[in-house]
Amino acid sequence: MALKDFPRHPLLFGPSPVHPLDRLSRHLGGARIWAKREDCNSGLAFGGNKTRKLEYLVPDILAQGADTLVSIGGYQSNHTRQVAALAAHLGLKAVLVQEKWVDWPDVVNDRVGNIMLSRIMGAEVRLDPAGFGIGFKDSWNQALDDVRERGGKPYGIPAGASDHPLGGLGFANWADEVQRQEAELGVFFDTVVVCSVTGSTHAGMIAGFAGQDRPRRVIGIDASAKLDETRAQVARIARNTAELIDLGRELTDDEITVLPGWAGDYYGIPVDSTLEAIRLTGSLEGMIIDPVYEGKSMAGLIDLVSGGQIGKDSTVLYAHLGGQPALNAYGALFTA
Repeated sequence: MALKDFPRHPLLFGPSPVHPLDRLSRHLGGARIWAKREDCNSGLAFGGNKTRKLEYLVPDILAQGADTLVSIGGYQSNHTRQVAALAAHLGLKAVLVQEKWVDWPDVVNDRVGNIMLSRIMGAEVRLDPAGFGIGFKDSWNQALDDVRERGGKPYGIPAGASDHPLGGLGFANWADEVQRQEAELGVFFDTVVVCSVTGSTHAGMIAGFAGQDRPRRVIGIDASAKLDETRAQVARIARNTAELIDLGRELTDDEITVLPGWAGDYYGIPVDSTLEAIRLTGSLEGMIIDPVYEGKSMAGLIDLVSGGQIGKDSTVLYAHLGGQPALNAYGALFTA
């Protein structure tokens, strides 16, 4: 069925803001760059890209009569923070498996930022030593079983809300929202740049834009440091979402672009280009980005514009996904 026919529970203020990054554009001397701000999209615990995805899961959660949301992510997962906020908003419980996805030496890594917000909102937080991986984990399945054994009715939400049948719908809707904003602003974004890790944000965009009548590039910047896994998951979710919303054709391989080069060797570990992108964006625009996601996708955008792979005549939309709370766990990087 068409995207508009899927039930959706509003969690956002409305369309997320779009604005030009004029000083950054002039500094790079190339394309005109705009940002679409998922970090300003909701009143639920600072919002973020996962809140948009969760709008499409809520009707299913309520229909199943669930009383506990069970999800998984790293210690500084933006996703689990947004699941905790959703549970509070709906009057449900939340059990969050927080794995050690990032081998980072900050001693307060498991006590500040996203994980602190989840605890404030009443979630049951379970620390787990397992490392990074975007697949299904035994610890998540164990948490689901534990809720059942306590007499509860769990609703499982995979990492990033990505590997869920409805996980791509939120950003297919984002693509429709962009098209409406373009008409209002009198612009056309020929290139969209977004961070890719668990995949459904990028994948939903691909499926949504594929149904529009103007071609554009949707460039995913890998931040997983597991390029093949991420690319495969983006492709699978994009094709599943396209089928779900009755696109009416197969997505082609050239519509699915995940670029390496800015992730470094490990998920969640910033490299020099990450820190340079954070400082440049902050000092030129007052726009705060994080070391795990946006710092890496912005580094990619900067290099693609500076190197001419994104041409000077392009109008670029940068997707800000809202990862700033994680900055608290990386404080040692910004002491001067």
